[in-house]
Amino acid sequence: MSENNTNRSSAATLIATLGGQPQVVTFTLDALLAQGEQISEVYLVHLSLENPRTRQALHRLQQEFLDDHYAGRRCRLRRAPIQSNGQTLTDIRTAADAEATWQSIRNLIAELKNEGRKLHLGLSGGRRMIALLAMSAAALLFDHQDRIWHLYTPEETLRRVKDGAVMHVTPADGVQLVQTPIVPWGAYFPALRMLAQTSMLTVQEQLRLFTAMEDPACRQVWERLSPRRREVLRAFAEGKRPDEVAAALSISLSTVNTHKTAILAECRVTWGLPDDEPLDYRFLRERFARFVQQV
Repeated sequence: MSENNTNRSSAATLIATLGGQPQVVTFTLDALLAQGEQISEVYLVHLSLENPRTRQALHRLQQEFLDDHYAGRRCRLRRAPIQSNGQTLTDIRTAADAEATWQSIRNLIAELKNEGRKLHLGLSGGRRMIALLAMSAAALLFDHQDRIWHLYTPEETLRRVKDGAVMHVTPADGVQLVQTPIVPWGAYFPALRMLAQTSMLTVQEQLRLFTAMEDPACRQVWERLSPRRREVLRAFAEGKRPDEVAAALSISLSTVNTHKTAILAECRVTWGLPDDEPLDYRFLRERFARFVQQV
């Protein structure tokens, strides 16, 4: 593989919601870079710049990305204003505004995923409604490699960094990047991604119906399993990793993996998943977490 192809495949993109607090973007970006993520582009999802606080926040961030560089590395800053009928929304006041917001974010994520990007979604800035709608779109369009993040900032630090007074922090400031769990439905069932081309209300209704169908499928798999494999499935559904399942059930890791392979094979048949669709133990947690609480 050429160096250019290697760089392209390893690079990632940060999508960050922006309100009046520009530091949440740099705090998130700094934390991801510290984790070894190669962020080459940052997209800011925001409402109208008629809001002076949003406008000032954008200006403050632009100063951090001079000449398409950030912290000594190439990283481009891009705007992704939320628009309706060609006009940037000033706020989310109506159901139509919410629909336009969802479609704007959906289009951005879909475009970037079509380019093969690995995505990080930072949702600590701007309106809470924007974050909720972004999570909805991500559930349909994200892959297993993509991540959603929440930024925790202690109250004392919040007061000191407010409005971009401080754009970078140290570990002593207590800022933490917390991964937000998400079920990437579209990764498991690619047909669901077609829903992302419809309205938000249609998506919500179809997902409601889809979720309602889960319990019978889970029951079908459960009934086919031996008592021991049910124990393994329950442990995975409760959120345990393979090594933790082995320890909890006092069996070897290789035995856990044998049971896991058999369970996933049953799941593949029950849900009609193609043979080339990758499955791992996280599928069991995401599919059976609610079910095992009822059996």
